[in-house]
Amino acid sequence: MKAVLIAAALVLGAGAATAQQFDYGFAGLMGKANRVTLPPLTLASGKPVSEGPIDLKSGAYYKMKIVADGSAELALSGGDFFRAIWINEIVINKIEVRPMGVHSLEFDAGGEAEISFIAISPGSYTLSIPGSSGDSQKAVFNIR
Repeated sequence: MKAVLIAAALVLGAGAATAQQFDYGFAGLMGKANRVTLPPLTLASGKPVSEGPIDLKSGAYYKMKIVADGSAELALSGGDFFRAIWINEIVINKIEVRPMGVHSLEFDAGGEAEISFIAISPGSYTLSIPGSSGDSQKAVFNIR
């Protein structure tokens, strides 16, 4: 009987040690301490969307702003990117949207949207202004 109790205690103790390896706290992976804030993307006539490629880690939690100055009606489209991430929420004018899927975000006037997400599928993805072909008119995301 003592041997069974000792074995059970060892198994439970080993399980607790394993759980500590990935202990992200009460909010889990989505906790504020685990979030990385990315540089904002810019939607403005004649200005680059991003300063350069953005490297992400699969399984990591990110927050990013998309800022439009209102100089033109512009959108960011990238179905492949949006399918490679899990979107927690998109916040527009203090309204939180928790979508099942997104293909693009369009700004008819100046404004700001904030997206929080977890990178999932490794690969290289883009968010680009539809109808544009310049390298500065897209943001490249590399998920490793």
